[in-house]
Amino acid sequence: MRALSSLRWKIALTTTLVCCTVAAALGIAVHNVVARQVVGEVRKEVDRELEHALGHYEYGTAHGDVHAALDPPGLPAPLRELVAHGRTGSMVGTYQGKSVMWGAGPADQQALAVWIPYESTRTRLRDLDTAILLSSALAAGVVALAGLFLANRISRRLTTTAAVARRISAGDLDARVGLPGEAGARGTHRSRDEVRDVAHALDSMAASLQERLEAEKRFTADVAHELRTPLTGSLAAAALLPEGRPKEMIEDRLRALHLLTEDLLEISRLDSGVERADLERVELGRAVRRAVAGSRLTAEVRVVRDAVVLTDRRRLDRILTNLLVNAHKHGRPPVEVTVEGPVVVIHDHGSGYPAELVEQGPQRFRTGDPGRGRGHGLGLTIAAGQAAVLDIDLGFANAPDGGALTTLRLPVGRLPEGS
Repeated sequence: MRALSSLRWKIALTTTLVCCTVAAALGIAVHNVVARQVVGEVRKEVDRELEHALGHYEYGTAHGDVHAALDPPGLPAPLRELVAHGRTGSMVGTYQGKSVMWGAGPADQQALAVWIPYESTRTRLRDLDTAILLSSALAAGVVALAGLFLANRISRRLTTTAAVARRISAGDLDARVGLPGEAGARGTHRSRDEVRDVAHALDSMAASLQERLEAEKRFTADVAHELRTPLTGSLAAAALLPEGRPKEMIEDRLRALHLLTEDLLEISRLDSGVERADLERVELGRAVRRAVAGSRLTAEVRVVRDAVVLTDRRRLDRILTNLLVNAHKHGRPPVEVTVEGPVVVIHDHGSGYPAELVEQGPQRFRTGDPGRGRGHGLGLTIAAGQAAVLDIDLGFANAPDGGALTTLRLPVGRLPEGS
Protein backbone atom coordinates (compact mmCIF):
# COMPACT_ATOMS: atom_id res chain seq x y z
CA MET A 1 0.00 0.00 0.00
CA ARG A 2 2.91 2.38 0.75
CA ALA A 3 4.33 1.75 -2.75
CA LEU A 4 0.99 2.56 -4.38
CA SER A 5 0.84 5.85 -2.43
CA SER A 6 4.15 7.04 -3.88
CA LEU A 7 4.24 9.82 -6.45
CA ARG A 8 5.37 7.58 -9.32
CA TRP A 9 2.41 5.21 -8.91
CA LYS A 10 -0.05 8.06 -8.44
CA ILE A 11 1.07 9.64 -11.71
CA ALA A 12 1.08 6.28 -13.54
CA LEU A 13 -2.36 5.29 -12.24
CA THR A 14 -3.81 8.73 -12.98
CA THR A 15 -2.41 8.66 -16.52
CA THR A 16 -3.77 5.14 -17.08
CA LEU A 17 -7.18 6.09 -15.69
CA VAL A 18 -7.39 9.13 -17.95
CA CYS A 19 -6.31 7.04 -20.95
CA CYS A 20 -8.89 4.35 -20.17
CA THR A 21 -11.61 6.97 -19.76
CA VAL A 22 -10.74 8.62 -23.07
CA ALA A 23 -10.46 5.23 -24.81
CA ALA A 24 -13.84 4.15 -23.42
CA ALA A 25 -15.50 7.39 -24.53
CA LEU A 26 -13.97 7.15 -28.01
CA GLY A 27 -14.82 3.44 -28.23
CA ILE A 28 -18.46 4.06 -27.37
CA ALA A 29 -18.63 6.92 -29.87
CA VAL A 30 -17.02 4.81 -32.64
CA HIS A 31 -19.27 1.85 -31.81
CA ASN A 32 -22.41 3.97 -32.00
CA VAL A 33 -21.41 5.66 -35.26
CA VAL A 34 -20.41 2.42 -36.99
CA ALA A 35 -23.39 0.50 -35.56
CA ARG A 36 -25.80 3.16 -36.87
CA GLN A 37 -24.11 3.05 -40.26
CA VAL A 38 -24.09 -0.76 -40.53
CA VAL A 39 -27.63 -1.20 -39.20
CA GLY A 40 -28.78 1.67 -41.44
CA GLU A 41 -27.45 -0.16 -44.49
CA VAL A 42 -29.33 -3.31 -43.49
CA ARG A 43 -32.53 -1.29 -42.92
CA LYS A 44 -32.21 0.28 -46.35
CA GLU A 45 -31.85 -3.19 -47.87
CA VAL A 46 -34.89 -4.57 -46.04
CA ASP A 47 -36.90 -1.45 -46.96
CA ARG A 48 -36.08 -2.05 -50.63
CA GLU A 49 -37.13 -5.68 -50.34
CA LEU A 50 -40.35 -4.65 -48.64
CA GLU A 51 -41.09 -2.05 -51.32
CA HIS A 52 -40.59 -4.65 -54.05
CA ALA A 53 -42.76 -7.17 -52.23
CA LEU A 54 -45.58 -4.63 -51.73
CA GLY A 55 -45.40 -3.65 -55.43
CA HIS A 56 -45.68 -7.26 -56.55
CA TYR A 57 -48.57 -7.85 -54.15
CA GLU A 58 -50.43 -4.75 -55.39
CA TYR A 59 -50.26 -5.85 -59.02
CA GLY A 60 -51.11 -9.44 -58.13
CA THR A 61 -47.89 -10.86 -59.40
CA ALA A 62 -45.64 -13.27 -57.62
CA HIS A 63 -42.97 -11.45 -55.70
CA GLY A 64 -40.53 -14.26 -56.46
CA ASP A 65 -38.79 -14.01 -53.08
CA VAL A 66 -38.88 -16.87 -50.60
CA HIS A 67 -38.12 -14.32 -47.82
CA ALA A 68 -41.54 -12.65 -47.98
CA ALA A 69 -44.91 -13.82 -46.65
CA LEU A 70 -48.28 -12.63 -45.39
CA ASP A 71 -48.62 -12.70 -41.62
CA PRO A 72 -45.68 -15.05 -41.03
CA PRO A 73 -45.79 -16.67 -37.56
CA GLY A 74 -42.43 -15.24 -36.46
CA LEU A 75 -43.31 -11.57 -37.12
CA PRO A 76 -42.55 -9.53 -33.96
CA ALA A 77 -45.60 -8.14 -32.17
CA PRO A 78 -44.42 -4.46 -32.32
CA LEU A 79 -44.26 -4.67 -36.14
CA ARG A 80 -47.66 -6.35 -36.28
CA GLU A 81 -49.12 -3.49 -34.19
CA LEU A 82 -47.38 -0.90 -36.38
CA VAL A 83 -48.84 -2.46 -39.55
CA ALA A 84 -52.32 -2.56 -37.93
CA HIS A 85 -52.13 1.25 -37.78
CA GLY A 86 -51.33 1.41 -41.49
CA ARG A 87 -47.62 2.05 -41.20
CA THR A 88 -44.47 0.27 -42.27
CA GLY A 89 -41.38 -0.42 -40.20
CA SER A 90 -38.39 -2.65 -39.55
CA MET A 91 -36.68 -4.21 -36.57
CA VAL A 92 -34.24 -6.94 -35.56
CA GLY A 93 -35.76 -10.23 -34.50
CA THR A 94 -35.52 -14.00 -35.06
CA TYR A 95 -36.98 -16.37 -37.62
CA GLN A 96 -36.69 -20.13 -37.19
CA GLY A 97 -34.03 -19.57 -34.54
CA LYS A 98 -31.87 -17.30 -36.71
CA SER A 99 -31.25 -13.60 -36.32
CA VAL A 100 -32.95 -11.56 -39.08
CA MET A 101 -33.98 -8.01 -39.90
CA TRP A 102 -37.75 -7.82 -40.33
CA GLY A 103 -39.60 -5.36 -42.55
CA ALA A 104 -43.41 -5.21 -42.68
CA GLY A 105 -46.17 -3.14 -44.28
CA PRO A 106 -50.01 -3.25 -44.67
CA ALA A 107 -51.49 -5.35 -47.50
CA ASP A 108 -55.35 -5.76 -47.49
CA GLN A 109 -55.67 -5.69 -43.69
CA GLN A 110 -52.79 -8.07 -43.45
CA ALA A 111 -49.10 -7.68 -42.75
CA LEU A 112 -46.78 -8.35 -45.62
CA ALA A 113 -43.37 -9.09 -44.16
CA VAL A 114 -39.90 -9.62 -45.55
CA TRP A 115 -36.74 -10.64 -43.75
CA ILE A 116 -33.07 -10.83 -44.51
CA PRO A 117 -30.24 -12.53 -42.51
CA TYR A 118 -28.77 -10.38 -39.74
CA GLU A 119 -26.22 -12.75 -38.20
CA SER A 120 -23.35 -11.45 -40.35
CA THR A 121 -24.15 -7.91 -39.21
CA ARG A 122 -24.03 -9.03 -35.57
CA THR A 123 -20.68 -10.67 -36.26
CA ARG A 124 -19.34 -7.46 -37.80
CA LEU A 125 -20.43 -5.46 -34.76
CA ARG A 126 -18.88 -8.00 -32.37
CA ASP A 127 -15.62 -7.89 -34.36
CA LEU A 128 -15.73 -4.10 -34.19
CA ASP A 129 -16.21 -4.16 -30.40
CA THR A 130 -13.35 -6.65 -30.02
CA ALA A 131 -11.06 -4.44 -32.11
CA ILE A 132 -12.03 -1.38 -30.06
CA LEU A 133 -11.37 -3.22 -26.77
CA LEU A 134 -8.00 -4.56 -27.93
CA SER A 135 -6.95 -1.13 -29.24
CA SER A 136 -8.03 0.53 -26.00
CA ALA A 137 -6.18 -2.06 -23.90
CA LEU A 138 -3.04 -1.65 -26.03
CA ALA A 139 -3.22 2.14 -25.84
CA ALA A 140 -3.83 2.02 -22.07
CA GLY A 141 -0.85 -0.32 -21.62
CA VAL A 142 1.46 1.86 -23.69
CA VAL A 143 0.32 5.03 -21.91
CA ALA A 144 0.67 3.32 -18.51
CA LEU A 145 4.25 2.26 -19.28
CA ALA A 146 5.09 5.72 -20.60
CA GLY A 147 3.48 7.35 -17.55
CA LEU A 148 5.33 5.01 -15.19
CA PHE A 149 8.62 5.76 -16.95
CA LEU A 150 8.13 9.52 -16.74
CA ALA A 151 6.79 9.33 -13.17
CA ASN A 152 9.73 7.16 -12.14
CA ARG A 153 12.13 9.71 -13.64
CA ILE A 154 10.45 12.59 -11.79
CA SER A 155 10.26 10.56 -8.57
CA ARG A 156 13.96 9.65 -8.71
CA ARG A 157 14.95 13.27 -9.11
CA LEU A 158 12.67 14.35 -6.26
CA THR A 159 13.99 11.53 -4.06
CA THR A 160 17.56 12.62 -4.79
CA THR A 161 16.67 16.22 -3.97
CA ALA A 162 15.01 15.18 -0.70
CA ALA A 163 18.01 13.04 0.27
CA VAL A 164 20.38 15.96 -0.36
CA ALA A 165 18.12 18.26 1.68
CA ARG A 166 18.28 15.78 4.58
CA ARG A 167 22.08 15.62 4.31
CA ILE A 168 22.27 19.43 4.37
CA SER A 169 19.99 19.59 7.42
CA ALA A 170 22.28 17.02 9.10
CA GLY A 171 25.25 19.32 8.57
CA ASP A 172 26.74 18.10 5.28
CA LEU A 173 26.91 21.45 3.51
CA ASP A 174 28.99 19.98 0.67
CA ALA A 175 26.00 17.93 -0.52
CA ARG A 176 24.57 19.01 -3.87
CA VAL A 177 21.87 17.65 -6.15
CA GLY A 178 23.79 18.59 -9.28
CA LEU A 179 21.04 17.97 -11.87
CA PRO A 180 22.36 18.67 -15.39
CA GLY A 181 21.19 21.65 -17.37
CA GLU A 182 21.04 24.86 -15.38
CA ALA A 183 17.68 26.53 -15.71
CA GLY A 184 17.75 29.85 -17.47
CA ALA A 185 21.35 29.51 -18.59
CA ARG A 186 22.54 32.45 -20.63
CA GLY A 187 22.29 31.93 -24.34
CA THR A 188 20.07 28.86 -24.10
CA HIS A 189 16.32 28.38 -24.24
CA ARG A 190 15.12 25.41 -22.24
CA SER A 191 11.63 24.20 -21.50
CA ARG A 192 10.55 24.81 -17.93
CA ASP A 193 11.40 22.00 -15.53
CA GLU A 194 10.04 22.59 -12.02
CA VAL A 195 11.98 19.67 -10.50
CA ARG A 196 15.25 21.04 -11.88
CA ASP A 197 14.32 24.50 -10.58
CA VAL A 198 13.79 23.08 -7.07
CA ALA A 199 17.10 21.20 -7.23
CA HIS A 200 19.02 24.29 -8.36
CA ALA A 201 17.32 26.40 -5.69
CA LEU A 202 18.39 23.85 -3.06
CA ASP A 203 21.97 23.82 -4.38
CA SER A 204 22.07 27.63 -4.38
CA MET A 205 20.71 27.74 -0.83
CA ALA A 206 23.29 25.18 0.36
CA ALA A 207 26.14 27.08 -1.33
CA SER A 208 24.98 30.39 0.18
CA LEU A 209 24.60 28.82 3.62
CA GLN A 210 28.02 27.21 3.37
CA GLU A 211 29.62 30.52 2.40
CA ARG A 212 28.00 32.27 5.35
CA LEU A 213 29.01 29.58 7.81
CA GLU A 214 32.57 29.55 6.49
CA ALA A 215 32.68 33.33 6.85
CA GLU A 216 31.35 32.98 10.41
CA LYS A 217 33.98 30.35 11.24
CA ARG A 218 36.77 32.51 9.82
CA PHE A 219 35.50 35.53 11.74
CA THR A 220 35.29 33.54 14.99
CA ALA A 221 38.82 32.17 14.55
CA ASP A 222 40.24 35.59 13.59
CA VAL A 223 38.60 37.35 16.55
CA ALA A 224 39.79 34.66 18.97
CA HIS A 225 43.37 34.83 17.66
CA GLU A 226 43.41 38.62 17.75
CA LEU A 227 42.08 38.69 21.32
CA ARG A 228 44.40 36.03 22.70
CA THR A 229 47.59 38.10 22.78
CA PRO A 230 46.19 41.32 24.33
CA LEU A 231 44.24 39.30 26.89
CA THR A 232 47.38 37.46 27.96
CA GLY A 233 49.15 40.80 28.34
CA SER A 234 46.21 42.26 30.26
CA LEU A 235 46.23 39.36 32.70
CA ALA A 236 49.97 39.87 33.27
CA ALA A 237 49.45 43.61 33.76
CA ALA A 238 46.54 43.01 36.15
CA ALA A 239 48.82 40.89 38.33
CA LEU A 240 50.92 44.00 38.98
CA LEU A 241 48.01 45.97 40.40
CA PRO A 242 47.82 46.56 44.17
CA GLU A 243 45.97 43.91 46.11
CA GLY A 244 42.34 44.65 46.74
CA ARG A 245 38.80 44.29 45.48
CA PRO A 246 39.38 46.20 42.20
CA LYS A 247 42.24 43.88 41.28
CA GLU A 248 40.11 40.79 42.01
CA MET A 249 37.24 42.09 39.84
CA ILE A 250 39.56 42.95 36.94
CA GLU A 251 41.34 39.58 37.08
CA ASP A 252 38.02 37.74 37.32
CA ARG A 253 36.62 39.44 34.21
CA LEU A 254 39.86 39.03 32.29
CA ARG A 255 40.00 35.30 33.15
CA ALA A 256 36.38 34.90 32.00
CA LEU A 257 37.20 36.67 28.72
CA HIS A 258 40.35 34.59 28.35
CA LEU A 259 38.34 31.35 28.84
CA LEU A 260 35.79 32.57 26.26
CA THR A 261 38.62 33.22 23.79
CA GLU A 262 40.03 29.74 24.35
CA ASP A 263 36.55 28.26 23.83
CA LEU A 264 36.19 30.16 20.55
CA LEU A 265 39.57 28.88 19.39
CA GLU A 266 38.57 25.33 20.27
CA ILE A 267 35.29 25.70 18.37
CA SER A 268 37.12 27.07 15.34
CA ARG A 269 39.44 24.04 15.38
CA LEU A 270 36.45 21.69 15.68
CA ASP A 271 34.66 23.48 12.84
CA SER A 272 37.68 23.24 10.58
CA GLY A 273 37.85 19.46 11.01
CA VAL A 274 41.53 19.40 11.92
CA GLU A 275 40.98 17.81 15.32
CA ARG A 276 42.10 14.16 15.49
CA ALA A 277 41.47 11.86 18.43
CA ASP A 278 44.23 9.87 20.13
CA LEU A 279 42.17 6.72 20.75
CA GLU A 280 42.94 4.17 23.40
CA ARG A 281 41.03 1.58 25.42
CA VAL A 282 39.76 3.12 28.63
CA GLU A 283 37.84 1.73 31.60
CA LEU A 284 34.83 4.01 31.48
CA GLY A 285 33.88 3.88 35.16
CA ARG A 286 37.35 4.91 36.32
CA ALA A 287 37.58 7.63 33.64
CA VAL A 288 34.24 9.12 34.69
CA ARG A 289 35.19 9.15 38.38
CA ARG A 290 38.46 10.87 37.53
CA ALA A 291 36.75 13.47 35.32
CA VAL A 292 34.19 14.28 38.03
CA ALA A 293 36.95 14.60 40.65
CA GLY A 294 39.00 16.80 38.31
CA SER A 295 36.09 19.14 37.69
CA ARG A 296 35.86 19.87 41.45
CA LEU A 297 32.08 19.88 41.11
CA THR A 298 29.73 17.95 43.35
CA ALA A 299 28.23 14.94 41.61
CA GLU A 300 27.21 11.44 42.65
CA VAL A 301 28.87 8.79 40.44
CA ARG A 302 27.25 5.38 40.21
CA VAL A 303 28.77 2.58 38.12
CA VAL A 304 26.06 -0.01 37.42
CA ARG A 305 28.16 -1.96 34.93
CA ASP A 306 31.63 -1.00 33.79
CA ALA A 307 32.89 -1.30 30.23
CA VAL A 308 36.05 -0.76 28.24
CA VAL A 309 35.56 1.89 25.57
CA LEU A 310 37.65 3.20 22.72
CA THR A 311 38.12 6.94 23.28
CA ASP A 312 40.47 9.86 23.85
CA ARG A 313 40.76 10.32 27.61
CA ARG A 314 41.60 14.03 27.43
CA ARG A 315 38.69 14.84 25.13
CA LEU A 316 36.34 12.70 27.21
CA ASP A 317 37.36 14.66 30.31
CA ARG A 318 36.60 17.87 28.41
CA ILE A 319 33.12 16.65 27.43
CA LEU A 320 32.22 15.46 30.94
CA THR A 321 33.56 18.64 32.57
CA ASN A 322 31.53 20.87 30.25
CA LEU A 323 28.38 18.83 30.88
CA LEU A 324 28.88 18.96 34.65
CA VAL A 325 29.51 22.71 34.54
CA ASN A 326 26.32 23.15 32.52
CA ALA A 327 24.35 20.95 34.96
CA HIS A 328 25.51 22.98 37.99
CA LYS A 329 25.14 26.34 36.27
CA HIS A 330 21.68 25.86 34.79
CA GLY A 331 20.25 22.96 36.80
CA ARG A 332 19.88 22.16 40.46
CA PRO A 333 21.53 19.55 42.68
CA PRO A 334 21.79 16.71 43.14
CA VAL A 335 23.68 15.97 39.93
CA GLU A 336 23.86 12.22 39.26
CA VAL A 337 26.28 10.52 36.88
CA THR A 338 25.42 6.90 36.01
CA VAL A 339 27.68 4.52 34.06
CA GLU A 340 25.97 1.47 32.60
CA GLY A 341 28.13 -0.33 30.09
CA PRO A 342 29.31 2.12 27.37
CA VAL A 343 26.54 4.59 28.29
CA VAL A 344 26.98 7.58 30.60
CA VAL A 345 23.91 9.50 31.82
CA ILE A 346 24.14 12.87 33.59
CA HIS A 347 20.95 13.87 35.39
CA ASP A 348 20.37 17.13 37.21
CA HIS A 349 17.15 18.21 38.93
CA GLY A 350 16.62 21.64 37.42
CA SER A 351 13.98 22.85 35.00
CA GLY A 352 15.30 20.74 32.12
CA TYR A 353 16.55 21.58 28.65
CA PRO A 354 14.65 24.00 26.39
CA ALA A 355 12.57 22.33 23.70
CA GLU A 356 14.69 23.75 20.85
CA LEU A 357 17.86 22.27 22.33
CA VAL A 358 16.25 18.82 22.62
CA GLU A 359 15.04 19.04 19.02
CA GLN A 360 17.97 20.79 17.31
CA GLY A 361 20.94 20.23 19.61
CA PRO A 362 23.18 22.91 21.15
CA GLN A 363 23.90 26.07 19.19
CA ARG A 364 26.57 28.54 20.20
CA PHE A 365 25.59 31.55 22.30
CA ARG A 366 21.92 30.59 22.37
CA THR A 367 20.52 30.68 25.88
CA GLY A 368 17.12 29.13 25.22
CA ASP A 369 13.97 30.27 26.99
CA PRO A 370 14.97 32.78 29.68
CA GLY A 371 11.83 31.97 31.61
CA ARG A 372 13.05 28.42 32.12
CA GLY A 373 16.49 29.50 33.31
CA ARG A 374 18.27 26.98 31.09
CA GLY A 375 21.11 27.98 28.80
CA HIS A 376 23.30 26.24 26.25
CA GLY A 377 26.16 28.43 25.21
CA LEU A 378 29.64 27.44 24.13
CA GLY A 379 30.08 24.66 26.71
CA LEU A 380 27.50 22.34 25.18
CA THR A 381 28.60 23.32 21.66
CA ILE A 382 32.17 22.27 22.49
CA ALA A 383 30.92 19.05 24.11
CA ALA A 384 28.93 18.21 20.98
CA GLY A 385 31.93 18.98 18.75
CA GLN A 386 34.31 16.83 20.80
CA ALA A 387 31.71 14.04 20.88
CA ALA A 388 31.60 14.09 17.07
CA VAL A 389 35.41 13.76 16.97
CA LEU A 390 35.21 10.71 19.29
CA ASP A 391 32.22 9.20 17.47
CA ILE A 392 30.14 9.50 20.64
CA ASP A 393 26.37 9.64 20.32
CA LEU A 394 25.39 12.65 22.46
CA GLY A 395 21.69 13.05 23.27
CA PHE A 396 19.73 15.67 25.19
CA ALA A 397 16.36 15.03 26.82
CA ASN A 398 14.25 15.89 29.84
CA ALA A 399 13.55 13.33 32.57
CA PRO A 400 9.90 12.40 33.22
CA ASP A 401 10.33 13.36 36.90
CA GLY A 402 12.02 16.66 36.02
CA GLY A 403 15.53 17.76 35.26
CA ALA A 404 17.83 17.47 32.28
CA LEU A 405 19.17 14.16 30.96
CA THR A 406 22.36 14.06 28.92
CA THR A 407 23.30 10.67 27.46
CA LEU A 408 26.66 9.65 25.99
CA ARG A 409 26.99 6.38 24.08
CA LEU A 410 30.64 5.55 23.51
CA PRO A 411 32.16 3.11 21.03
CA VAL A 412 33.15 -0.12 22.74
CA GLY A 413 36.79 -1.29 22.70
CA ARG A 414 37.83 -4.89 23.32
CA LEU A 415 39.85 -5.70 26.38
CA PRO A 416 43.60 -5.99 25.75
CA GLU A 417 44.97 -9.54 25.60
CA GLY A 418 46.06 -10.89 28.96
CA SER A 419 44.09 -8.32 30.95
